[in-house]
Amino acid sequence: MAFSGWTEEALDFYEGLEADNSKTYWTAQKAVYEDKVLRPMTELLDELGPEFGESKMFRPYRDVRFSKDKSPYKTHMGVMLGSGYIQLSAKGLAAGEGMYVMASDQVDRYRRAVAGDGPGGELERLIAGIEKNGIGVHGRDVLKTVPRGYPGDHPRAGLLRYKGIVAWQEWPVEPWLETPEAKDRIAGFLRATRPLSTWLDTHVGESTMARPGR
Repeated sequence: MAFSGWTEEALDFYEGLEADNSKTYWTAQKAVYEDKVLRPMTELLDELGPEFGESKMFRPYRDVRFSKDKSPYKTHMGVMLGSGYIQLSAKGLAAGEGMYVMASDQVDRYRRAVAGDGPGGELERLIAGIEKNGIGVHGRDVLKTVPRGYPGDHPRAGLLRYKGIVAWQEWPVEPWLETPEAKDRIAGFLRATRPLSTWLDTHVGESTMARPGR
């Protein structure tokens, strides 16, 4: 079937899960999850895959081994599509692109690229272009000061303080979420943020020391 959006039942499922995060609720509502949440997401990934790449769905179960919160289920569905991320919850739809976590060797390459006039200037320009589309670009695990070895008055001091960089957009629940327009919103986000992904692939790349976050 063609992707046609998520109905109100999908959002109701997650609202209910937030209120009753239990195996009893999950078992009773599993058919709703599979038909109203999982099936549309699978259809979306099938349709966008040829343009954006392979997909991966994250498990709906939380890893509670080292958490004080023992709630067994995630209150959202998260998937990877190529290097991008898509999330559905009771609050609506969201999408992300970038490197959420960088290993130490990636951070080093990132900083050297940001400090260079060529790649650093390019990153500034592409961020400005992404933000013109109403998409925020944020740093993660931001240092309080410029890292050692770089001048405190560097023109890209703010970017140098990042240990991760992510483009992120959220859409609250609106009528279009129940239509194929939801696919257009995601595709538009991924196209708009593709320059960031390309820059990171070119100047940062995969980690040779530890599993990178993306």
